[in-house]
Amino acid sequence: MSRQPTEPTCQDLELDPRWNAVLSRDAGADGEFVYGVRTTGVYCRPSSSARLPRPENVVFFANAAEAEAAGYRPSKRAAADRTGLAEQHAAVVAGACRLIIEAEGLPTLAELAAHAGMSPWHLHRVFKAVTGLTPKGYANAHRADKVRSKLTDSGRITDALYDAGFNSNSRFYEASTGLLGMSPTDYRKGGATLEIRFAVGECFLGSILVARSARGVCAILLGDDPNRLVEDLQDQFHSATLIGGDADFERLMAEVVGFIEAPRLGLNLPLDLQGTAFQQRVWQALAQIPPGTTASYAQIAQRIGLPSASRAVALACAANHIAVAIPCHRVVRSDGALSGYRWGVERKRALLTREGQETEPQNAEKNALTGFDRF
Repeated sequence: MSRQPTEPTCQDLELDPRWNAVLSRDAGADGEFVYGVRTTGVYCRPSSSARLPRPENVVFFANAAEAEAAGYRPSKRAAADRTGLAEQHAAVVAGACRLIIEAEGLPTLAELAAHAGMSPWHLHRVFKAVTGLTPKGYANAHRADKVRSKLTDSGRITDALYDAGFNSNSRFYEASTGLLGMSPTDYRKGGATLEIRFAVGECFLGSILVARSARGVCAILLGDDPNRLVEDLQDQFHSATLIGGDADFERLMAEVVGFIEAPRLGLNLPLDLQGTAFQQRVWQALAQIPPGTTASYAQIAQRIGLPSASRAVALACAANHIAVAIPCHRVVRSDGALSGYRWGVERKRALLTREGQETEPQNAEKNALTGFDRF
């Protein structure tokens, strides 16, 4: 496979600040780019201890994936560096999360970056790569947790908003719909004014219920008994008004069923995710697992920067109400064995089998098209 350099001449490269970062082995530039060496076909991060290459043999890439797509491979040092860098990033993100949780207000990105010893841009990128959320998204999810907890108490709404880090009523009420999916008063009443539209149908997995709030799809439930699925929806939104779907909703239902039948097509619909900050971090990580592949609970825990939280990851998977769109069926035990699934292990196996069958023809076609380049 041909390699396309981003720096056409040696003179240009020597003026590039990235080359200066390589010469100084600048650890602060790690994660911002990698460099490849044309003569060896390997790539390294800026702070690598490998022998420095000649500038005319260097090519820059935004990340390791881009370098590998261009035909470069990680050197032994680069592979070790990448493992160490992943551990370093996980620790940095865990520290930023602790800072967000312990802060009275909402820390700025600049404050979080200064604490981590990174530039704001670099921390933002690393944080999202590890957790699936931006620092602001994580902070808002955490505040939503605090608001929900306080609103279930008998205290005043004003006390709840100040305890959650808002310093004015107006800012809280502006953000409350995004945080809670409804006004704080309606939340305290159990979502009494919330309207949920739903419909029940059939797919290759059995019965399916799809529900949507004003914010997006809030439930995709699977089972054998349609009536039981409606009861599950009522339990989830016990004070909401449930409304049977009309003709427009039936089209949405057909789109979801089509997605269930062929997950590689994707689901281009907004989701209304209602969960704790931790659950949302897990669900974001699940959404990054491609169809036809799996990840272990331990791997997901590593990705969100909490390597000892495998059991908590499993509980977050069990709390998921949006089947397939949040693909908790792609999470397996470390030995590869299937474990529990909210809608039954047989459905989990059927989903993984179908996704594997969908992926194989695509891989065969890709290999046929790219085989000459690879060999």
